[in-house]
Amino acid sequence: MKSGVGVELDNLSIRFGDFTAVRNASVTIEQGEFFSFLGPSGCGKTTILRTVSGFQEPSEGVVRIGGQDVAGMGPNKRPTALIFQNLALFPLMKVWENIAFSLEVKGVPRAERRKRADELLELIALPDQGDKLVDELSGGQRQRVAVARALAAEPQVLLLDEPLSALDLKLRQHMRTELRAIQQRVGLTFIYITHDQGEALTMSDHVAVMREGVIEQVGDGKQIYDDPATAFVASFVGENNAFAGTVKSVNNGHAVVSTAAGDLPARIATAARGALQPGDSAMVFVRPENLAVAESGAGGDNHFAATVANEEFEGQSYHVFLKAEGGSEIKMTLTNQGQSRAPSVGAAVTLSYNPDQAVALPSGALSDQE
Repeated sequence: MKSGVGVELDNLSIRFGDFTAVRNASVTIEQGEFFSFLGPSGCGKTTILRTVSGFQEPSEGVVRIGGQDVAGMGPNKRPTALIFQNLALFPLMKVWENIAFSLEVKGVPRAERRKRADELLELIALPDQGDKLVDELSGGQRQRVAVARALAAEPQVLLLDEPLSALDLKLRQHMRTELRAIQQRVGLTFIYITHDQGEALTMSDHVAVMREGVIEQVGDGKQIYDDPATAFVASFVGENNAFAGTVKSVNNGHAVVSTAAGDLPARIATAARGALQPGDSAMVFVRPENLAVAESGAGGDNHFAATVANEEFEGQSYHVFLKAEGGSEIKMTLTNQGQSRAPSVGAAVTLSYNPDQAVALPSGALSDQE
C-alpha cells in the first residue's frame, strides 16, 4: 500500500455563473491525516471534494496533491479515489469482484485480483465474505466494501462524500470507529465531507468548518468545540446558548457583556483577542452542560434568573428548557445521578456557570441548525 500524501488548497474559489460556491479557501492537509470539511448543506464542502478529485476545475487558486499542481489533470490521472454517498457498488458482482474492479480494468490477472481482494477483506474485517453478493451484506458491511474497493486502486488520498449518511444512528456511530481504524492501519490521507458534527469531531485529526463557501475555522476537535473562532462555529458545532449584548468591560482575556439576562462574564475566544472593546456588539456562548442551578440566594455576574419551561428525560441526562429574563431561551443539561431530578416546570431558578467555560465573540451570523 502506498503511503498518503498531503493536499493543499491555495486561495481556491469556485464559481458557477454568478454564484460563488467556494470563496478564497486556503488549507493544508498533512500527509496521512484524517481531515474533515464540516458544514450545513450547500456550504461548498462537496464542491471542494470534487475539485480535489478532478471532477471540477477551480475558477481561481491552486490545488496541490503531494506538492504538485494538479490543474488540468483528470480524475483518472490523480492519486485519489472517491467514495460516493450512495456507495455505487455493483449488485450483480460478487463482493470480491466489486473490490477488485479497478484491477480488472487495469488488466490484472484474475488470480492476482482475487488475492488482493482477499487481503483487503482481511483489512476491513470481512474475511471469507468475498463470494457473497452485495445485497447479502448489511449496510455497514457494504460501507466497508466500498472502502476496500477504493483502496484496491492504491490511491494516496481517499475522498469520502458523506458515506455514512444513509445508515441508522447506532451503525453510523460504529462505522466512525471502523473508518478511523482503517485509516490508521493504511496510513492514507483521508478527506471526509460531512454535516454531522459527531462524525467530524470523533474521527478527524483536523476539521474545517464552512459557511456559505467560506472556511470559518480550521482546528482539531477540541479547538473547534471549546474555542470557536466565530459566532457561526460556536452555534453550529454542538449545542450552545447565545446571549447577545454589548461589551461592558475587557480585562485580562475576559469580557463582561451586558445582555437582556444581565451582565455576563466570559473568556474571550482566541480568535477575538484584541477585537472586542467596550461598546462593541458581542455574544456570550454558554454550553448546556456548563450551566448549573445555583444555591438559593447566590449571586454575581455569572448568575442569572430563569424559569423552567419544559424538561426532557433521556436516561443518562435531563434536558431542561428555560426562559431567562429578557426572553432568552436557554437549555441546560444535567447528568442523571440516580437520586437527583431536574427542577420542576414553572420553577424560578438561578443559573450559574464558570466564566472560563463560556466564550465571548463578536456578534455574527448564527447557524440555523442549532
